[in-house]
Amino acid sequence: MDMEIEKGKTVKYLKEKRKVSPAVIEDLKKFTKIKKGILDALKEEDLTIDQLSQKLALPHHETLYYLMSLIKYGFVQIGKMDDMDEFFSYKIKK
Repeated sequence: MDMEIEKGKTVKYLKEKRKVSPAVIEDLKKFTKIKKGILDALKEEDLTIDQLSQKLALPHHETLYYLMSLIKYGFVQIGKMDDMDEFFSYKIKK
């Protein structure tokens, strides 16, 4: 028997059966936009959470959430501590 196997059939079937909610799509768009903003800001210089928050016009808790996600997934790393040993700066992971 010579059956031709359709590649990606399982994925196609699952996409038809399990629709992604519009809320999840919007959350992903928001995350992608903020991720790009953080990474663009960190290309220029190492920044603290407060500096990132001001630059992106985001509340501190949101900046912290997205920054920690980027650290978790290997996009960003912790840099140096400031002169007063109070705040860490963050930089793009190389």
